[in-house]
Amino acid sequence: MNTGRHFGILIVGLVLTCILVSFWVRSAAHRLEADSASAEGDQAAQPVASASDESYCTKDLKQILRRVLTSCGLVKGNQGRGCQPLEAKKVAAMSGTDFNALFKPLSNRAAIIQFDQDKAELDDAARNLLEQAFADQRGASYFLVVSRASPEGASEYNTQLSEKRAGAVLGHLKDKFQDPDLEQEVGLLWLGAEFAQLDDTFCQWKRSRQEEACTTVELNRSAFIAWIDCRL
Repeated sequence: MNTGRHFGILIVGLVLTCILVSFWVRSAAHRLEADSASAEGDQAAQPVASASDESYCTKDLKQILRRVLTSCGLVKGNQGRGCQPLEAKKVAAMSGTDFNALFKPLSNRAAIIQFDQDKAELDDAARNLLEQAFADQRGASYFLVVSRASPEGASEYNTQLSEKRAGAVLGHLKDKFQDPDLEQEVGLLWLGAEFAQLDDTFCQWKRSRQEEACTTVELNRSAFIAWIDCRL
């Protein structure tokens, strides 16, 4: 009888153990599922730091951006490269009007940094707007700088002036942000005065001299800047 009693107790113990183990396994599975769902929710709520395909990322814009960044505009090493006007025409392979039209869907994202005539120095308003625009990355991969000069003066002089303006933008970004990824983010394109002049519709865009009168001459003493969220 003692043997039978002990055997019965053993059977009951084994059954209880199986029940408890089954309960613990189910509880652990439920916790794991809940944790996974929570992690997925947190991940979905966080911004993804990769280039996306926004509505303005047309085939033409992607082609231009790819050419600028890989052929002549991507910053390498400690020195920025860029496209001069004749190279820009080859890179763009389109008229200045068509080139500018590519960026019009960016009106809510881009900014125009304005300069004094014959100058390439950033004033306080230009520095502030540049810093705001660069800080507003939103996970984008490429920061495009397209500098220009107004029509006064010789073509070669305007090209050099436009290059200096692009360099001023890049120089301030380096000094201000100390961004280790900067050299792989910023594309430079300087256009002088003979290609892709901005028309007066761009006066409505965010400008560093928003309170001042805007004409096409003043508008083209500038650098167009924008983060672009396109997958290349």
